Amino acid sequence: MRILIRIVLLTLSLCGSARAFDAFEVTDIRVEGLERISPGTVFNYLPIKVGETVDPDDTVNAVKALFKTGFFSDIRLERDGSVLVVYVKERAAISSIKITGNKDLETDKLLEGLKDIGLAEGRVFDRSLLDKVEQELRRQYFSRGKYAVRIETTITPLERNRVGILIDISEGEVARIKQINIVGNHTFTDKELRKDFTLDTPSFLSFITKNDQYSKQKLSADLEILRSFYLDRGYLNFNIISTQVSITPDKKDIYITINVTEGEQFKIREVTLSGQLVLKPEELFPLVMINPGDVFSRKRVTEAVDRISAKLGDQGYAFANVNTVPDVNESEKLVSLAFIVDPGKRVYVRRVNVKGNITTRDEVLRREMRQMEAGWFSAEKVERSRARLDKLGYFEDVNVGTPAVPGTTDQVDVNYAVTEKASGSITAGAGYGQTSGIMFNASISQDNFLGSGKRVSLAFNNSKVTTLYNFYYTDPYYTIDGISRGFGLYYKKTDADQANISSYTTDTYGANVNYGIPINEFDTVRVSPEFENLNLNQTSESPNEVIDFINQHGNDYNTVTLTGSWAHDTRNKALFADDGGLQSFSVESAVPGSGLEYYKLGYEQRRYVPLTKNLTLSMHAELGYGDGYGDYNNLPFFDNYFAGGVRSVRGFEDNTLGPTDSKGNPIGGSVKLAGGTEVLFPLPFMEDSKSFRLGTFLDIGNVYSDLASFDAKELRYSVGVSSLWISPLGPLSVSLGFPLNAKSGKTGDKVQNFQFTVGF
Repeated sequence: MRILIRIVLLTLSLCGSARAFDAFEVTDIRVEGLERISPGTVFNYLPIKVGETVDPDDTVNAVKALFKTGFFSDIRLERDGSVLVVYVKERAAISSIKITGNKDLETDKLLEGLKDIGLAEGRVFDRSLLDKVEQELRRQYFSRGKYAVRIETTITPLERNRVGILIDISEGEVARIKQINIVGNHTFTDKELRKDFTLDTPSFLSFITKNDQYSKQKLSADLEILRSFYLDRGYLNFNIISTQVSITPDKKDIYITINVTEGEQFKIREVTLSGQLVLKPEELFPLVMINPGDVFSRKRVTEAVDRISAKLGDQGYAFANVNTVPDVNESEKLVSLAFIVDPGKRVYVRRVNVKGNITTRDEVLRREMRQMEAGWFSAEKVERSRARLDKLGYFEDVNVGTPAVPGTTDQVDVNYAVTEKASGSITAGAGYGQTSGIMFNASISQDNFLGSGKRVSLAFNNSKVTTLYNFYYTDPYYTIDGISRGFGLYYKKTDADQANISSYTTDTYGANVNYGIPINEFDTVRVSPEFENLNLNQTSESPNEVIDFINQHGNDYNTVTLTGSWAHDTRNKALFADDGGLQSFSVESAVPGSGLEYYKLGYEQRRYVPLTKNLTLSMHAELGYGDGYGDYNNLPFFDNYFAGGVRSVRGFEDNTLGPTDSKGNPIGGSVKLAGGTEVLFPLPFMEDSKSFRLGTFLDIGNVYSDLASFDAKELRYSVGVSSLWISPLGPLSVSLGFPLNAKSGKTGDKVQNFQFTVGF
């Protein structure tokens, strides 16, 4: 009825605007009342032209056409002899829009949004649009928990039919959740049920998490969390009866009440497998992990379905469908679970496509593929190929999709999309390190030389501790089977006194060749022969240990060493891994008859466990042992292990833990034990950053002169926070560590809370 009345009124208005007159031939058209709009614009929209015969119906259509432009608030057509006179009243134009009082919403973004809907300077003013803007602003502030927001708009008429618009916003305070009450729960407490809720009452971290600000979407998510909590514990008849959200009159506090019925707990009677079992039941049943007598859990049922689907996917059944049919016995509170398997057609891969590699050659990516074209589809191989591409270190992102081939039911394409990052650098400059002091450096490095995947580096570094020149080259695919080969040349001059340890200097040059032999997908054996010439010199501050060593063995050594290592690497990423681990064992030995005769054994273990989407638990342990043989009773002191510093036990000064020489300076030891645990997480509000990570750590470690001197009570502990930034100059590690059992006194430990280093 309301719409009908509006149509009638509009028709009467149009008829009134077109004054009734007999048909006549138009010899001229005159427009009256224009202020800003040009006559040409009116003529362009007016459907009547000079020379045409106009009747009353034509004038009605003309008025409609001009009203439709939105430029005019009133239009009237009259006849002056044979001249058609168009009288118009223009709508006001917007001269300015000013927004005040807004803090949560940026002014520039608001103005841009207003412009998109037609409310901008120079546009025709439409009051209805302004009303819509007010409603949208209130909705935006309500979503931010500001229910006391007030929005006042002032329209000021200006000369030449213009208006100024002022939108004054009083945001008010954010309404906080005062209480969350759950009514009807008897088995579990409110604290247990709300543990995983997004919404919560105010706490000291609320200013960061914003979890005390009400949101309808967050409440819906929390209700689903509550429902899952009960279903995962066997309460199949759990139900949320109602939810009430109330706000105090001052619109500052919110109360949430959730009414529930728990029902009774159900257990599993039996578990069966049926359907088209393309794999033997004995292969699928161990994947279920649900047994008769267990409490029913929707989460465990979902996990079992995922494991069965993944197993079928690895056998080529990419579109397998596994359904669960529960048979509920209400009287006995038992559930019989039936897993029905529909594998679908076995799928094979038509093509493996790669895009996004602008610099990197196609063969570099394809040699990492474990999923072959024309082979049966394997979800495990597809993911393993993605992980291998990611671990190359050449790409910021590696994504994979497996779309079905159009027109087929048993073929898919595997599409990898990579985003390249700079894999090389040319640097020259100066820096500062806590231990090394001022450093001058220049380097050219390329991890993906000319897109070939080969690594080349040429570097010069100079600091108060070390002067280093080196050249390294590695071909990761020296053979088609993935055997790598590399070689290096280096010269190094060291002043040990500047590194917080015993006073002596060394001049070293050498060359090495290394081979990496992949044993399987995760295990690699490396072998590296090396020749090194080392010249050892004492200083005026050298301790007796250095002087006695030179007197007994001389100061110039030509040594051939052979190093062998084994590594088991299951990390999902080379940098910022969040799953998998790295385990390695190494043996380094000088060849008998060389200038030096010694050996060193090393073991390292790193493990990454995902705790949540953004939290990763990192654990690591390192063991080292060395000794001399032949004419050497001990490991040469300049090959000793050291501990303390940002790469070891943080919070203690670099290299200062462990045995000291006759002058009280650290000299290291032949036994090293270090390890720790760390919780890693992204920078708040930058969860997607791929170049920055924070952590909280517990470190432990020390070095000992030999095995006989090992004493667990001498292990040092520290806790603190850390960060790692993959900067343009290289990885920058920063830590703030606090020793827990540092020894004090004249011969005590050297504490250094703030530490940093560039490079790995």
